[in-house]
Amino acid sequence: MVNKRSKAEGKEYILKTAKEHDVKFIWLWFTDILGILKSFAITVEELEGAMEEGMGFDGSSIEGFARIDESDMVAMPDPDTWQLLPWTPPEHRATARMFCDILKPGGQPFEGDPRYVLKKNLKKAADLGYTFYVGPELEYFYFKLGRDAQGKDDPSAYTTEPLDRGGYFDLTTRDAAVELRRDTVIQLEKMGIGIEYSHHEVADSQHEIDMRYTDALTMADSVMTYRLVVKEVALKNGVYATFMPKPIFGINGSGMHVHQSLFKGEKNAFFDPKDSYNLSKEARSYIAGLLKYAPEFTAVCNQWVNSYKRLVPGYEAPVYLSWARRNRSDLVRVPEYRPGREKATRVELRSPDPACNPYLCFSVMLAAGLDGIAKGLKAPEPVEANVYEMSAEERKTRGINTLPGSLDEAIQLAEGSTLVRETLGEHVFNSFIENKKKEWDEYRTKVTEYELKRYLPIL
Repeated sequence: MVNKRSKAEGKEYILKTAKEHDVKFIWLWFTDILGILKSFAITVEELEGAMEEGMGFDGSSIEGFARIDESDMVAMPDPDTWQLLPWTPPEHRATARMFCDILKPGGQPFEGDPRYVLKKNLKKAADLGYTFYVGPELEYFYFKLGRDAQGKDDPSAYTTEPLDRGGYFDLTTRDAAVELRRDTVIQLEKMGIGIEYSHHEVADSQHEIDMRYTDALTMADSVMTYRLVVKEVALKNGVYATFMPKPIFGINGSGMHVHQSLFKGEKNAFFDPKDSYNLSKEARSYIAGLLKYAPEFTAVCNQWVNSYKRLVPGYEAPVYLSWARRNRSDLVRVPEYRPGREKATRVELRSPDPACNPYLCFSVMLAAGLDGIAKGLKAPEPVEANVYEMSAEERKTRGINTLPGSLDEAIQLAEGSTLVRETLGEHVFNSFIENKKKEWDEYRTKVTEYELKRYLPIL
């Protein structure tokens, strides 16, 4: 189901396309361990050599990459990710981009490259005969830009003033972002990213554009592209977009529900027509793996202090370790089977947020599910009742536990997790944990506006 060109075919196609479209600059993209997109540009004159030997750069200032004495890195473009950037002004020569694999100077894969981490875990799945497919749903907010002293839009002045007062699936004059979503979908499709839906979400000025499911590596690249395109289109229209998990108190935050399935060739390994949920034994064990390890990998899928302002009861964010078909309060949801749609059988993990590193997020989910299959873990009974409305005692009786409630708690669980350590590899694991501890320390030692307002007048 995943068609890739050979290296020679890819090189020939790219050089031909670059000439036909008068490409001058090529952006080479990669990510640091936090999922922040990094880039440097080369000219078309360097393109052929870059595809043969890669482009050297200093990795010492990239978060989680290398120390000063080990800073030499090579960015090797992946020809399968070549795309023209559709927002290049027509009066300029065209610009393209390619994602890169990061290598050591000797040509070996660099262990700190998140893309390599995902590739490594996908190979484990492939060795078992599986291809891992995902379909994430990224939510985000549009907000108005602040103004400078002259009253003009200031891209560096952020507000949380919404563009609209619309609600879920609203299509009214209040939804000022219809054209923004439309333009974003067009730009994404021009870059080869298939789109299924776009719509207004629950909160004011909150939106969602859903990409068509595909293999996990392609999708991780697409998530990085998606986040940039959403922001590019917003800024070109005088607003800005944010994937911050919880930008406003008291309303829904933004999630990244991840639909996932395993295929063996053309067959969906999650489908079983004899099961009451149409789930195979492998699918149920996969769910059990997600439920078992979710507390340990939450720091990877919800990696920011702000992520835990979203993961609280009452705002459609799952915090309880349960699964079901119709109940959207559960951590894992199984969309209902429709006859003739066996390939669409999947499970949906609802806890990740759209500000995570998709390469690492997809890696830990896959590893948890595969461990569940390997160990034959049994999923508990599904919980179709609303878990939010249960008493603490009832949840305890049913054995329904919760996700970590803060970044600090999540870090501690991840740090003690053999599964997370083995999935990420020592380099990324240690760098990630160290970075997150620093973030938590910075956060917990800050005196906030909330504290000043609440305590300064009375203490």
